[in-house]
Amino acid sequence: MKKGKIISSVLAVVGVGMISIALTLQSNSYMINDNNLVTNYSEINIKNMAASTNGALKKTDAKKVDSDSLKEANMEVAPASVTVPPRVEVYENMTMDELANKLNRSLSNEMSGKGLLIANKCIELGVDPFIATAIMLHETGCSQGSCSHIARTCHNFGGQKGSGCGAYQAYPSVDEGIVGMITNLYNNFYSRGLNTVETIGPRYAESPVWSMRINSYVGKLKAA
Repeated sequence: MKKGKIISSVLAVVGVGMISIALTLQSNSYMINDNNLVTNYSEINIKNMAASTNGALKKTDAKKVDSDSLKEANMEVAPASVTVPPRVEVYENMTMDELANKLNRSLSNEMSGKGLLIANKCIELGVDPFIATAIMLHETGCSQGSCSHIARTCHNFGGQKGSGCGAYQAYPSVDEGIVGMITNLYNNFYSRGLNTVETIGPRYAESPVWSMRINSYVGKLKAA
């Protein structure tokens, strides 16, 4: 009986001792690792916090680097400034489009919308676009309603003599007829120094009032 009491007393003392050690370790933030070594838990927390902080700083630096790289890349591919093309005037302070639009305001019927074609061909050959258009309007009557028979059926817009349309030249299309008229005006008049209504008139038509009428058309075209 005495031996049993002694053993119970010893065990009780040991238990109390272990509980005291546990409480002491907990209060001092110590922990026992797998190798039975006592480690300061506070130091572990500090190290973990330091590692987390370093990781956050590294992530922040990485974001900064990425941001700087992106800015540099954007600067490298930045589009060049948009430049407005220079104004190119082709006749009497007008651009090709402005000249074409002015001519179009006086064109109708078969000649409707052919201002750009006339302007391009005249500028190409050095023919006055107003004189060329005025002759076509006078010879075809297109500005006074329906165009003449040879303009409608043979696409002859200048009254050129030839074949294919009685005594007049026939053309396959409206565009070819207009280009043919301007080309004829250049070959037979402008290339020979006849580049005004007054010098063209005696050779182009027999009527003594032809030049006066053409000049009238020129005035209307420029005022349109």
